[in-house]
Amino acid sequence: MSYAAAIDRLNALVPELHAVAGQPRRKFSLDEIRILLGALGDPHRRFPAVLIAGTNGKGSTASTLASILMASGIRTGLYTSPHLERVNERICVDGREIGDQAFAALYFRVEEAAQQLVHAGRLPQFPSFFEILTAQALLYFAEQDVQLAVLEVGMGGRLDATNVVDPLLSIVTDISLDHTEWLGSTISAIAREKAGILRPGGTLIGLPQDPQANAVLAEVAAERKVREVNASRYLPTEEAAANGPYTIEALGAKIEVDSPLKGAHQRRNLALAIAAAVELAEKHDFPVAPQSIANGIRETRWPGRLEKLSRGGVEWILDVAHNAAGAWALRAGLAAMSAAPHKQPRTLVFSCLRDKPLAEMARILFPLFDRVICAPIHTARATAMDDLLAAARAVAVAAVPAGSVAEALRLAREQTPRGAIVVSGSVYLVGEARSLLLEGRGEK
Repeated sequence: MSYAAAIDRLNALVPELHAVAGQPRRKFSLDEIRILLGALGDPHRRFPAVLIAGTNGKGSTASTLASILMASGIRTGLYTSPHLERVNERICVDGREIGDQAFAALYFRVEEAAQQLVHAGRLPQFPSFFEILTAQALLYFAEQDVQLAVLEVGMGGRLDATNVVDPLLSIVTDISLDHTEWLGSTISAIAREKAGILRPGGTLIGLPQDPQANAVLAEVAAERKVREVNASRYLPTEEAAANGPYTIEALGAKIEVDSPLKGAHQRRNLALAIAAAVELAEKHDFPVAPQSIANGIRETRWPGRLEKLSRGGVEWILDVAHNAAGAWALRAGLAAMSAAPHKQPRTLVFSCLRDKPLAEMARILFPLFDRVICAPIHTARATAMDDLLAAARAVAVAAVPAGSVAEALRLAREQTPRGAIVVSGSVYLVGEARSLLLEGRGEK
C-alpha cells in the first residue's frame, strides 16, 4: 500500500479531542496501547527513553535534548507532536524524519495488528490517531536500534499513549491551563495529570514554576520516592543573557549556550535539556561531554518558534503560540526582538482552534498590532471566522477576514510594505504559512 493511502487512512481516524456526532466520547487508558504494542512484540521495551510532559516548551526541550544526544554520538529517536507540515516530522532518528516508504509500511503493520485485535475481541475499538502513530514511532525506534528515545507527551501524561514506556528520566516543563475539558479546570488538576509520567524510584527534572503545580509535583514525587533534580543551576542571570549567548557550568566545565531558539522563555527549556543531558552522563553513563552539550544546543532545529523568514524585504515571524501562556511568551519575545521602531510588527495573521481561549489570546496579542488578518485553517476544530472577527472587535483592533492562508499572507504583505509580519495562533496556520513562504507562494 502507498504512503498516500496510509496518510488517508490515518487522517480518517477519529480525532481524540472530539467525539463523532452521535457517538459517546471515548475513554482513554493505557491498556489499549499496551495490548497493541504487545501484539507488535513490545518494541517500547527494546530501548531506553526520556519522557517529557508539560503545557508549553515540551517540543523545544525535546528537540534540544535530542540534538545534544546526537552531538554526543548517541543514536537518538525523537517523537514529537503536533507536526507543522508533514506527519513524518513527528518521528525522527538522528535528526532525519522517517521516510514515506517506511512510514507506510509501519502504518499498515500497525493497522493490521489493530484490526486483528479488534476482531478477536481483545480491543474494544480501533486505536486512535495518536495511539496508532505512537505505536509506529516506538516500532520504528526499536527497528532502527536507537540507543535512546526522547518522547514528547501528546496531552496530559497519565493516560497519554507515550506513558507506556518506563523512562530513565521524566521531565516536566511549564504547566498552565490548556485542554481543560480533558485534564481539569485548575493548574493543580492538570499538574496531577502531568505527574502521571513519574515512576516510583525514578527521576524528575523540573524547574520552580506555578506554586500550585510545584505543590502537586512535590507531593507526587514524595509519594513515589522520586528523586527531584532542579534545573535552576543552568539558568543564566538576566544580565548574562542580555547580550545573546551565555555561559553555564556543567560536567565540570564552562559551556557556551548559543541556541537558535529565541525568546527568554526558551532559557527554561534549555536548562531542562541541559539538566537531562547531565543526568544521562552522570547517572546512566551516556557519553555526553561539555562540548557536545554546547554543539547540540547550537545545532538544534525546531521551526515555527519565533522563527524569522525574510522574503521580499519583509521579515515574517512565525510562532505556534496556541494558548494563553504561549501568547504571553510570544508577546515577550516580540518586545525583545523589536528594538528598532521600523522593525516592530504591525500586522498579525491569526487563527486558532475553537477549544483555545480566544478572548484571552486576543487581549494578549491583538493590541500589539495595527491590524489583524484572520485566516481559515484546514481542520474541523478551527474557530469560526465570525468568532475571530468578534474577538478583534472586543479589543478594538481592526481585523479583516481572508479566504485562505495564502490570501491572508498576500493581504498582510500588501498592507505591510516594510517591517515585520507575525503569523501565530495555531500550529495548523503556522505550518501552512511556512510551507507557502518557503515555496515562494505566500505573497502572490
